[in-house]
Amino acid sequence: MVYSIGLFAEGGEGGMGWLVWVGLAVFFLMVLLGWWVSQKGWLKPEEETVSGSHGHETDAHEQLAHKETPSQPVAAEPAPQPDDLTTLEGIGPKVAKLLEGSGITTFQQLAQADLAKLREMLDAAGYKYMEPSGWVEQAALAAKGDWEGLKKLQETLKGGRKVN
Repeated sequence: MVYSIGLFAEGGEGGMGWLVWVGLAVFFLMVLLGWWVSQKGWLKPEEETVSGSHGHETDAHEQLAHKETPSQPVAAEPAPQPDDLTTLEGIGPKVAKLLEGSGITTFQQLAQADLAKLREMLDAAGYKYMEPSGWVEQAALAAKGDWEGLKKLQETLKGGRKVN
């Protein structure tokens, strides 16, 4: 008499091979079902928990109290409409993205930016050859709406720098 030991025993005597196949079938069925449900969009994203002042999660009671308590109305200040910084001489799409990443999206913000910090940002991004002083000057004119002055200034610039 031959006894087989293992998961895939031959014959119907004591083999667990059928159990493995049933488990695999159930697993793949669940994966397929999960994919189908996610494609249909039937699952709602979970609500984020409200964090306390020290970064600890508050309990459900505090969250409910926070939602129900009419506190001071929070006046959400609308974000300033971003300007097309690529209209300034010397700023291309890559530099505009870099400026946007540091929070500079308007002519006014660029006009008020610190030149030293702009230079550091450009150096860190590998744009050591760029000089942002011309950008700041152009942005100041654009922020005021002096489009004629901006046009005259841009005629004297090449790559955002004054041509001697």
